Amino acid sequence: MEIVVNIILAVLGMYFLIGILFGLYFLFKGATKIDPLMKDTKKKVRILLFPGIIATWPFLIKRLFKSKSL
Repeated sequence: MEIVVNIILAVLGMYFLIGILFGLYFLFKGATKIDPLMKDTKKKVRILLFPGIIATWPFLIKRLFKSKSL
């Protein structure tokens, strides 16, 4: 049972690590490729979006690669 818990925690850790790295890229460069209005947003708004980006990074990366202005 302990091995299963360790595997689950390792997978979750990798998920959030990838999410944090992608989130930093997405906030400063990638978000404007999907939504041009993100250029004018303030840093406080981007900080508020960061946890959501970490949680949903697989969907956002798919949408980022499908965007026309990539």
